[in-house]
Amino acid sequence: MGSTTTLEADATIADKVSEGATTTNPEVVKWVTEIAELTQPDQVLWCDGSQTEWDRITAEMVEEGSLIPLDKNRRPGSFLARSHPGDVARVEDRTFICSENEADAGPTNNWRAPDDMRAELEPLFAGSMRGRTMYVVPFSMGPVGGAITQLGIEITDSPYAVLNMRIMTRMGQAALDGIVPGSEWVRTVHSVGAPLEPGQEDVAWPCNDLKYITHFPETLEVWSYGSGYGGNALLSKKCFALRIASVMGRNEGWLAEHMLLLKLTDTANHKTYHLSAAFPSACGKTNLAMLQPTIPGWKVETIGDDIAWLRPGPDGRLYAINPEAGFFGVAPGTGESTNPVAMETLWGNTIYTNVALTDEGDVWWEGKTDEVPEHLIDWQGNDWTPDSGRPAAHPNSRFTVPIQQTPTLADDWYGQDGVPLDAILFGGRRATNVPLVAQSLSWQHGVFVGATISSEKTAAQEGTVGELRRDPFAMLPFCGYNMADYWGHWLDMGERLGEHAPKIFQVNWFRKGADGRYLWPGFGENSRVIDWIIRRVSGQVEGRETAVGVLPAEGELNLDGIEEVETELDELFAIDPASWLAECELTEEFFGRFGERVPTALRAELAELRGRLDA
Repeated sequence: MGSTTTLEADATIADKVSEGATTTNPEVVKWVTEIAELTQPDQVLWCDGSQTEWDRITAEMVEEGSLIPLDKNRRPGSFLARSHPGDVARVEDRTFICSENEADAGPTNNWRAPDDMRAELEPLFAGSMRGRTMYVVPFSMGPVGGAITQLGIEITDSPYAVLNMRIMTRMGQAALDGIVPGSEWVRTVHSVGAPLEPGQEDVAWPCNDLKYITHFPETLEVWSYGSGYGGNALLSKKCFALRIASVMGRNEGWLAEHMLLLKLTDTANHKTYHLSAAFPSACGKTNLAMLQPTIPGWKVETIGDDIAWLRPGPDGRLYAINPEAGFFGVAPGTGESTNPVAMETLWGNTIYTNVALTDEGDVWWEGKTDEVPEHLIDWQGNDWTPDSGRPAAHPNSRFTVPIQQTPTLADDWYGQDGVPLDAILFGGRRATNVPLVAQSLSWQHGVFVGATISSEKTAAQEGTVGELRRDPFAMLPFCGYNMADYWGHWLDMGERLGEHAPKIFQVNWFRKGADGRYLWPGFGENSRVIDWIIRRVSGQVEGRETAVGVLPAEGELNLDGIEEVETELDELFAIDPASWLAECELTEEFFGRFGERVPTALRAELAELRGRLDA
């Protein structure tokens, strides 16, 4: 297992670091020593990602009361963690992009000057790990040595974060060995901000009321303080894989995206295709990542459910990987009826956070089963019955599970060089205006579609119901630089890819009729839309061009078995020019937030859309 060092009281911090170091790279050792001297941990452990290490850390956490082992027969190798009620989600208002120039962060990010932020963080991190173990967690995003892979190290005082990083990344010695002197790697530091004085008892979930999640794009660093939860503590995820990686991609000519990845096989012709898709939250992303087709002739396999890195390959096509090694999924709403593949994936080796505990030592959450148990222990450790009047599981409760357990996992996930993309999908939750599926008229038009993607606010979100919530490329909280520059980078990628660029589509499973009914059945039936997209990409169908894109022509959408939907097609694909023109006004207003940095090409696309609608 990883190397732990606990030296005599007079040993220096540098001794603790170097004695246990499993690398000879002086840059790594120097950096780890600097962080240890700042944070003052009792012990330093260099993690190797082994099963022995996992067993030791989980046993220690069970003994301390910070992990609850689940029934070995029902949920082998699995544990339940309960967070502090004040530490249950990402904290976007405490998330900062610390670029040298404020304009580089853009109007959609919280900005702080790097020197100011470092001055603010240093006294917080000083001594923040006293009484705790400092874990050095080397990890690879993507297969070690892969063409699109990047390496990083997280330093953390949270054993919970270590366990989750082992599931979510390729963590261990191979990643550390890949960090050679002079190479580029991402430095991330995390502390729960709860030092222990001698003799002070720990709590099950240490955290701090004060929280910071800070990104330094010029130096490829992340510093996170005060939270032990999710992406605030698993710095490989949104912090590295999107915010920092998006900046790396801009600088190096690739893309880091909030996208799922699918492999599609035409079983009759033995042809394979790959698509990525970006959806804002609550738009069916996980269900599409684990799609079970309802029409014959297609096999759908999962490569990733959340993040994709895209890079031009030697043949000029755009290649993609899922840089993650696990799923960090929202539990509520995931059930046998909505996502059987996910439920099958969760058979064991899973860390659950803030779900309910059954009397039999299993887990439960709202939506897991149609039948609600008569008694549970809720996510805060209290007795719960269906009459309690509160959720048993927190609405943002999670599961962390190895991707290799997915029954629909594609072998492509293991590949070193990624998969060539045939199509890119953008989608939002729109009751009106946006048709079921439309292909963009060009790459440039596709970038315009991605830049203007939006969902209508629901009762659960702040604001007026029906009001549009913009989430360009589903990247609004995750782009590490000015969003307008990000659109420009996408336009540049299109020029570079030329005829090899994937085709871009917009989908909308959520269109409603005048009576408020959903017009499209969704879930597995979405395979019919994917079927049309692939036939369109491969030139098998003509489609029909409209002002907003290319829609399926009559008879092109396979509705065998759901013929009743035919009566809804007019509404599903209706384009009301007046409503679209009104939306163009909102788009112009949205672009106005970014001033002169909006690419001229996107303003031209807006003008051309207006022209087509007027015509």
